[in-house]
Amino acid sequence: MLVLNSFILAALDFYIFFALKATSIKWVKTKAFNYIWWTYSVVLLTSVWASFKFELPLSIRSVILVAFFITAVCKFLFFAIILIDDFRRGGVWIARLFNRSNNKPKEPVEAPAGEKMELAPELSVKETKGISRSDFLMKSGILIGSLPALPLSWGVISGAHDYRIKRVALHLKNLPKAFHGFRIAQISDVHSGSFYNKKAVLGGVEMLLKEKADTIFFTGDLVNNKAEEMREYQDIFSKLKADFGVYSILGNHDYGDYYFGAADSPEKRRNLQKLVDTQKVMGWDLLRDEHRSIQVGNDKIALVGVENWGLGRFPKKGDLQKALSGVNDEYPVKLLLSHDPSHWKAQVLDTDIDVMFAGHTHGMQFGVRAKSFQWSPAQYIYKEWAGLYTENDKSLYVNVGYGFLGYPGRVGILPEITIFELQAV
Repeated sequence: MLVLNSFILAALDFYIFFALKATSIKWVKTKAFNYIWWTYSVVLLTSVWASFKFELPLSIRSVILVAFFITAVCKFLFFAIILIDDFRRGGVWIARLFNRSNNKPKEPVEAPAGEKMELAPELSVKETKGISRSDFLMKSGILIGSLPALPLSWGVISGAHDYRIKRVALHLKNLPKAFHGFRIAQISDVHSGSFYNKKAVLGGVEMLLKEKADTIFFTGDLVNNKAEEMREYQDIFSKLKADFGVYSILGNHDYGDYYFGAADSPEKRRNLQKLVDTQKVMGWDLLRDEHRSIQVGNDKIALVGVENWGLGRFPKKGDLQKALSGVNDEYPVKLLLSHDPSHWKAQVLDTDIDVMFAGHTHGMQFGVRAKSFQWSPAQYIYKEWAGLYTENDKSLYVNVGYGFLGYPGRVGILPEITIFELQAV
């Protein structure tokens, strides 16, 4: 994948470079431009390769990946504009070729004897001063391609660790009286392998602890690929404590498929076991197709947790029926932890589970989120991508994540800590 991405970016470099050279823009004709362009490209691609090949410090690796991501976005936008111009010029060339074939020279016409033929006055074409279409599109491409640089950079500087608390009231018609006002905190998608600022990460954990929730749910993707990514952050997340426990599940990234491959292997199994052991050491109760009973006084509710189950290319490891085995009528309310929100409509709505808590989407770490309106490219992939959804008295909540993946920042869709309050209807 790294080789493919590097090849694509290198191909873009050549395409854009020679397209710029073909214009009349003066500064791209200079030797200085050549040196700057190719030095930056070579250094960037080499740095990206080195960041994956060697164990570079997270701070250095993050800077490299930020530069790579922002550069790639800007160049893809510029590429789109150049492609429009190439299609335009291709269309003009085809039209001219077609016109030439249909406008063959005609036989000269002789004037009748004794008469002079009047010639039509010559048509003069005035040259139009100003910028050519190609130069206009190129300069527009430079402007449009540069636009994402500022918000994406700000998303790294400010958005990556700008933790926000979302407060949600969950109205449940069968909620036992003892659970009225019961408070649940949820975080999701930590992706510890992407972190580079321990102080900021700790600040988010302390924000959650100040809420004094009765229980804490973590809905998957503790790491990007390997259990060892938690080494520097285990002490921070071990601070998460609640009177009724901290419960967690696995997400698609936790299995190591994207690093070790989809096939089973001893190394992959050892990695997963290390991650399971890490959560145990932190005091988290990891649910793997099983359930727990949460009791307040004489009243109980069921908490069910499944392995990852998602539509499309994502792992379908979860066994919901196995997890529900033994959950009978003594539990008037059933809560489910399942990482991927697509699980809700695919299987969960056909059960008597009252609320499902999910993550996974990150809200694509880009978009707009206000009280009465939200938008993100994530909504074109997931129908349920952020916030609370209700259907037939059953609810789904999608947390947009605590960490980040790929792009080490967030624009508009900020990292989330959700605080739920259960309320009897």
